[in-house]
Parts: sequence; C-alpha cells; structure tokens
Amino acid sequence: MHIRKATKYLKDVTLKKQCVPFRRYNGGVGRCAQAKQWGWTQGRWPKKSAEFLLHMLKNAESNAELKGLDVDSLVIEHIQVNKAPKMRRRTYRAHGRINPYMSSPCHIEMILTEKEQIVPKPEEEVAQKKKVPSVPSSVTARLRNRS
Repeated sequence: MHIRKATKYLKDVTLKKQCVPFRRYNGGVGRCAQAKQWGWTQGRWPKKSAEFLLHMLKNAESNAELKGLDVDSLVIEHIQVNKAPKMRRRTYRAHGRINPYMSSPCHIEMILTEKEQIVPKPEEEVAQKKKVPSVPSSVTARLRNRS
C-alpha cells in the first residue's frame, strides 16, 4: 500500500470514517456497515493502534527523507506485529487476595521501499532472441544412458 494512502486510511479510522475489518479474531466483534466495502460484516475502529501506526509511518517517512529516498514513491512492502514479553504488575483485591495486572506489549516491524518505475523493453532486443529447438525427452534419456 502506498504510504499516503495508508496514512489517509489510518486517519479515517481514528475519525471513524472507515473501519478495520476483523477477519480472524472476530469472536464477539459487532457488525458495522463500513465493513461492507471490504466484503466483510464485522469491524471496529481501533483508535489507539491506528495512532501508534501513524506515528510509526511518520517516523519511517522522516527516516527515508534523511536517507535521500523519494518520499512520494514509498510503498509499504511488509508489516508484521508480534507479541512481546508481558510485563507483570499486581492489583489488590478484597479479603487479602492479589490478582495479576498484565500488560500486552508488541513488536511492530515495517519495511518501506521505493516503488520502481516500470520501463518498457526496447523492441530491438525482443527481435534478436532466437528460439532454441526443444529436444524430446526420449532423446535426452538416450543421451544420458550412453555416458
């Protein structure tokens, strides 16, 4: 996805103009009309996650600018979210009990590349290629057996 299109989509998610379709982990997720444009029925507007991704995209864009890349031709080639080790805290309950109060952090991996322009092949090189005659498999088997 193009970086400009991704930032516009994430901004729309924070403003609840477009939803994120929940395809896999969708137990108990309500239905929304905006999910129809993705060919799905269930969707939500994860504001906090969208804001984190917006900050990451902005950071990646400034890194690309620093490296001398063309920011307008940047494309998100790969994005992946993995679980990070949980942080443990405790919450105190009635009757002297203690329950865990865990946080669920994550690692986000994002790879941006410059979209290359498609260059048409010159006509001369296409005409110069020669066709190589194909040899039947029975002939190649006989040649292999001789040696």
